[in-house]
Amino acid sequence: MFIFATRNYIVVSMINRVLIRLKIVQIIYAYYQNGSKNLDNAEKELFFSMSKAYDLYNYLLLLMVEVTRYAGKKNDAGKHKLAPTKEDLSPNMKFVENSFIAQLEVNEQLNAFASAQKKTWDNEPDFIKSLFESIVDSDVYKEYMASTTSSFEEDREFWRKLYKKVILKNEQLDAVIEEQSLYWNDDKEIVDTFVIKTIKRFDPANGAKQPLLPEFKDDEDKDYARRLFRRAILNADYYRHLISENSRNWDLNRVALMDVIIMQIALAEILTFPNIPVNVSLNEFVDIAKLYSTPRSGGFINGTLDGIVNQLKKENKLTKN
Repeated sequence: MFIFATRNYIVVSMINRVLIRLKIVQIIYAYYQNGSKNLDNAEKELFFSMSKAYDLYNYLLLLMVEVTRYAGKKNDAGKHKLAPTKEDLSPNMKFVENSFIAQLEVNEQLNAFASAQKKTWDNEPDFIKSLFESIVDSDVYKEYMASTTSSFEEDREFWRKLYKKVILKNEQLDAVIEEQSLYWNDDKEIVDTFVIKTIKRFDPANGAKQPLLPEFKDDEDKDYARRLFRRAILNADYYRHLISENSRNWDLNRVALMDVIIMQIALAEILTFPNIPVNVSLNEFVDIAKLYSTPRSGGFINGTLDGIVNQLKKENKLTKN
């Protein structure tokens, strides 16, 4: 994760290099699979895919607001029953009046996103109802509603815990997201972490102007994505030659395509970006292999890349700051 400081605030970008690497692996794999070989179109697809991840980030923030609105409507409906109970007439309003959600609901950036993208949860009433019922059944909700204290910090912490324990691993939410965008299913796990970071960063003093995470930290990360993507493809023959020489007598045709692509991109990063330590690149791409390839791929990729790095050092072809 990359951060930089302004006068009063530390900015964390939503599209960080972990997500960029994941996206590049996905897009280059598709590039080879579909056989189009149009580099410019593939690069456009890469940046579009990253923008969709940012859409998901905003959409998940809107989800918390929508569930709270549903609870408010449910309370109002209870008061208008033919025979309302005492609880219907005087419901516990702590959840509905949560001060963190009140600030999130008026957030200028979030509302600008909703207006520009025309994204709401209006078409998912059954899911919103189900999610609220899951929330009500949770220990986090019961403890919060039973508490007699009240503060912004408590309200914010309640939603952080609720997101981690109820929303983050909600299978129905995963299904809804997958139906809405083919991009989002692979993105959700990492985007969830940024939603949680955002909750923790809310400050009541900022009101509606509370900064959300920007899509990119700055042009440097955009340039990193573009250069890594292009180098991985344009220098593919050289990288595959290195892989073939160091893959322990394996015929490259017998190595899983995903493994080859992951190593290809890793070598592009190792050889293109002198400021990124080799061990960082190795660790990041071995972790990606564990996500996208076979159970044995992590060890195979780590060993092969380590051999290549040692060879390049001996030949004085690897320069690191």
